[in-house]
Amino acid sequence: MPSTCAAKPKDKGEPEKILYIPHDNRPVVNQQTVEVVERAGYKVVMPPQELLGNRDDLGHPDKLWDWLERNTDKDIKAAVISSDSMLYGSLVGSRKHYYGKQLVLERAELFKEFRNKHKDLPIYVFGSVMRTPRTGEASGYEEPDYYRNYGTNIFRYTSLVDKRELVGLDAREEKEIAFLKKLIPEKAMEDWMSRRGKNFEANEKLIDMARINIFDCLLLGRDDNAPFSQTHMEGRKLQQYGRNINERRYQTIAGIDEVGLMELARAINDLTKNSPTVYVSYNIGEGSKIIPAYSDENIDKTINSEIVATGARRVNDPSRADFIFAVNTNPNGITYEAAGALNDSSERDGTSYFVDMVNGYINGGRPVVVADIAFANGSDNALMLNLRDKDLLFKLHAYAAWNTPTNALGFALSTGILAKNMKLSDKRQLLLTRYIDDWGYQANVRGVVNTQLRKMHGGYFNALNENRYYASQQCSALMQDFANRNLRTVNFDGGFKVEFPWNRMFESDITFKIKS
Repeated sequence: MPSTCAAKPKDKGEPEKILYIPHDNRPVVNQQTVEVVERAGYKVVMPPQELLGNRDDLGHPDKLWDWLERNTDKDIKAAVISSDSMLYGSLVGSRKHYYGKQLVLERAELFKEFRNKHKDLPIYVFGSVMRTPRTGEASGYEEPDYYRNYGTNIFRYTSLVDKRELVGLDAREEKEIAFLKKLIPEKAMEDWMSRRGKNFEANEKLIDMARINIFDCLLLGRDDNAPFSQTHMEGRKLQQYGRNINERRYQTIAGIDEVGLMELARAINDLTKNSPTVYVSYNIGEGSKIIPAYSDENIDKTINSEIVATGARRVNDPSRADFIFAVNTNPNGITYEAAGALNDSSERDGTSYFVDMVNGYINGGRPVVVADIAFANGSDNALMLNLRDKDLLFKLHAYAAWNTPTNALGFALSTGILAKNMKLSDKRQLLLTRYIDDWGYQANVRGVVNTQLRKMHGGYFNALNENRYYASQQCSALMQDFANRNLRTVNFDGGFKVEFPWNRMFESDITFKIKS
């Protein structure tokens, strides 16, 4: 028989409280993550929004430490904390700060003091192994300014350094690495590597703390990444540094933005003494062997790590699983971009197979969680239209397709774990949030309006500024049209409102109402 997934606290009046400090204020790692946990029956205690970092304000680490001390009372059942927020102010802060190494390490030491003051409190910490964007454009202006000019060269240079350590370089690559070293300004490389050095030493200190049980679990996420890259190099060295620690207490893991919800799911599983069982089922083709975009390892390894991190267990028999984790990939093993021409709603190899697989499990009474990662940064339109037409959208247990494939995997898995004992209306609302955001906005509306803005203004469009109102109006109208066409079973009350908390189109805050 399947085990019982993370249960709600027993009804004793007020819900149990979990303290959560995210690594910034983006909706998906902030209120959308909190919504999943609160619909599972818990109260999430968070710092005020003005203390959290954003695109322009790198955050307030010292104020966050003060807030943490003042708000960790006897009613808090677990604490889930971003080390990036506590050391640098935010995830972006980790990439752009000018704190000295000594100050960063002193802040890391505060975790020991916090543990000494709260000896019985379960503490879960997550942090980042700094990313290595492939290009300046891919950095989204969230790296130091020089990365816009030299990011492509920095990525290639460090990927060759990593490759040299692992497998060696041929003569052509040795010439290339020497040439790239000359192309990149020495001061830029020194600045970029010095900040990474501080982060690496701070992560080693956190691993040392995990080794002596300061944390119940430490997860270090390898942010935007590749099989050969500076991020991969640092990640494998940190994994080796903590090699003697049980993997349920410490892991480096592919991805970062999903890790907050994964740690929250783990905290709830530990509180309720549950270890949910998961059966993984892939689309046809390359399946488990795929190395998805923005990752440095095959997808099956990532899923195994995420299952361990959340406190769940993988099983090889679907009849013994609490839910089926259905992973939508392209049979050829390639991850495409959701905003690209290929995502035009036309069926591709694997579309019908995957939908039939999902339908079969649902008809057999099995809860199904879909991680939709055929495309990065949004849903697979062909898949979603098939699910819509077969009336399967709101029969799923959970769904995610946002941002990188590893982000979607971890978020879908964690939501599936927490959804087991939710009311049907709560699960439906979480599905709707993902369909509105991942399918409607990210895979469709964002690209249309972004194209309009590029035609109007030309060039790479990174900051909305004076076009913010126009973009909001256009996106809001298109979202309403999308919902009318594709989510006809939902009784919407009034229009959509799309806002951009980071002054660019990638992060959206979408509000809408449903008639009761």
